[in-house]
Amino acid sequence: MLPRRFTTSLRWPVGILATGWAYLWRTTPLHRRELPGTWDEDRPRPLPPDLDDDVVQHVGEGAGPLLHRRYHGRIREGRLDAAALMARLSADPDRVAPGTMAHFERRSGEERAMQPGDEWLVHMPGPWDGPVRVVEVTPTSFRFATLRGHLEAGQIEWHAADEDGDLVFGVESWARSGDRLSHVMHNRLRMAKEVQLHMWTSVIEEVAELAGGRLARGIDIETRRVEMD
Repeated sequence: MLPRRFTTSLRWPVGILATGWAYLWRTTPLHRRELPGTWDEDRPRPLPPDLDDDVVQHVGEGAGPLLHRRYHGRIREGRLDAAALMARLSADPDRVAPGTMAHFERRSGEERAMQPGDEWLVHMPGPWDGPVRVVEVTPTSFRFATLRGHLEAGQIEWHAADEDGDLVFGVESWARSGDRLSHVMHNRLRMAKEVQLHMWTSVIEEVAELAGGRLARGIDIETRRVEMD
């Protein structure tokens, strides 16, 4: 049997074609920034001890630079506040999955709002499928840690806030590539980066629709890069 990383990488053309087709029809303005980062400012938060075991795939086990990414959109004239929005997403994040680009499958836990310890599998057309574990839930956020077999090593958080009458929704990640092959495809060839960017910006567009509002100024994407020894 071929190694998993190699067989998964053969799915890259599908992901790139899907991303390219979606870009042709995209009208939402994207404001992208790439900045140098530091470990002290951009490292992921510690995990709860009871949810941190040898299945969790930590940043230190990855390859290449640590990328701290923030995707944010300001939603106006929506029907939901931050807590109501996150309650719906916590019950079923797949409701804002971008069609053929991604699918969230619950692997453990009951059909209810997320609880720490629940596990999900995120399916994508490129080699970015990966298991994650819920490690924190608040009324306005939830955070995942990547597990063994994920092609990234780190954490990702969905969060919302009420600001000046608007709803602000964001996805924030602290991650390195899971291994050297993933590092080459993400940081050298940059194909994975575009597929991933399209996924999370599409999620923000779907969130705006779920909230019944509109994105006021497009989507902000900030990447802070921390070189690792």
